[in-house]
Amino acid sequence: MFRRSLLSCVRKNSTASAANPNNLAFAFDIDGVLLRSKTAIPKGREALKLLDSSNIPFIVLTNGGGYLEQEKAQQLSDILDVNIDERQVVLSHTPYKMLTKDYNKVLTVGIPNVRKVAKEYGFKDVVHQSDIIRHNNYVAPFSGLINEELMKISKEIPDIATKNFDAILVFNDPHDWAADLQIISDLLISKNGQLGTIRTEESEKPSIPIYFSNNDLLWANKYSLNRFGQGAFRLLVHTLYSSMNNGKTLADVVIGKPTNITYNFAHNVLIQWRNHLVNGTQKNKAATKYSNWRDIVSTTPFEKFDNGKMGVFMVGDNPASDIIGANSYNWNSCLVKTGVYKEGDKLEGKLKPDMIENDVYTVVQKVLEKYL
Repeated sequence: MFRRSLLSCVRKNSTASAANPNNLAFAFDIDGVLLRSKTAIPKGREALKLLDSSNIPFIVLTNGGGYLEQEKAQQLSDILDVNIDERQVVLSHTPYKMLTKDYNKVLTVGIPNVRKVAKEYGFKDVVHQSDIIRHNNYVAPFSGLINEELMKISKEIPDIATKNFDAILVFNDPHDWAADLQIISDLLISKNGQLGTIRTEESEKPSIPIYFSNNDLLWANKYSLNRFGQGAFRLLVHTLYSSMNNGKTLADVVIGKPTNITYNFAHNVLIQWRNHLVNGTQKNKAATKYSNWRDIVSTTPFEKFDNGKMGVFMVGDNPASDIIGANSYNWNSCLVKTGVYKEGDKLEGKLKPDMIENDVYTVVQKVLEKYL
C-alpha cells in the first residue's frame, strides 16, 4: 500500500529505502497549485520537470472536470511546457467510467462538452440538460440560455420524454443553475425517471440515483475571493429535495476529493503510471485494474512494491478536500498558499497538513532534498 508518510517512517526510526526514487510519488491538485484559471502559477513547471528528471511518478488529481482526460493533459502540457500523459490525469468524474455497465440513459449535467465526455466513457444514451430545455422551454422558465446558444449546444432527442432516465451524473459545475436545479429536481421525484411525471410517495431515495463528481463548496480563480463550486450546487439540490419530500434527506453519491472512492481510483492510476515508468508498459494498457464501480467502493488497495513501501505526497491548496483526503487515505498531506487556503485559516484535526509551504516547487524541493 502507499503508506502514510515517509516522515512517519523516519519518526519511527524505520530504515525503509526512501532514497530510491521508485519509493516516492506525488499527486497534485491543479487549480490553486499548478494553475490559477488557465495561467501557470510560478514555479509549477519547474516542480514537475524536477520530478521528470528524477523519474519520479506523479499524477494530477483534481476536482475539476468537464473535459476528457486527454484534453486536460494537452491543456496542462501546453500551459506548463511539460509533457503530461492522459494516464496521469484523474479528473473529478474519471471514476464515472466504471458506471457505463450500470446505466443506459443518463442525464449529464455540466458544460456542453460533458456530452462528448460521457459518450467517450462508453455511456450509450446521453442527454445533456440543454436537450430538455430544447424539447420544452417551459421546463425551465428562468434559464439563462438564449435561443441561439441553446440551439447550438442542444440536440433534438425524439424519445426524451418517453424513455425513462436511469441516472443523473453531475460532471462539473453547471453554468445555468436555475434551469439545472429545476430539471434535476423534477427527475429526482419523477415516476421511475420519466420526464414530466411526479411520484406519489416521499422518500430519502430518489426515483433515479444522482452522482456528484465533487463536493467543493469553494474554489479559487483570478478573483480576490473564492467562488462557489459544485458543493454549493449540491447543497441547493439537497435543500430543494428535502422541501419537496417532507424534510427527508436526499440519498446521493458523492465522489471526488476527499472521498475514498476517488483516492482508491487515483491510487491505482498512480500504481499503473509508476509501473509504466519502471517497466515500460504499453500505451494501451488500462489505467486502472478496476472493472466496475463496486470495486472502487469496496476495495482498499494494499499493494506493496519490490523496493519497499511507496510514499505518496498529495499537494493541494484546499484543506477541506486535498488535506482531509490525503490524511484519511494515509498519504502525506502538503498544503500550499497559492489557492483556497489563506494564512490564518484554522487547520485542526484532519485539516492539519504534514507540510505547509508557499508553493508547489518548495514542497517538491524539500521532499527530494530530504529523501533522495
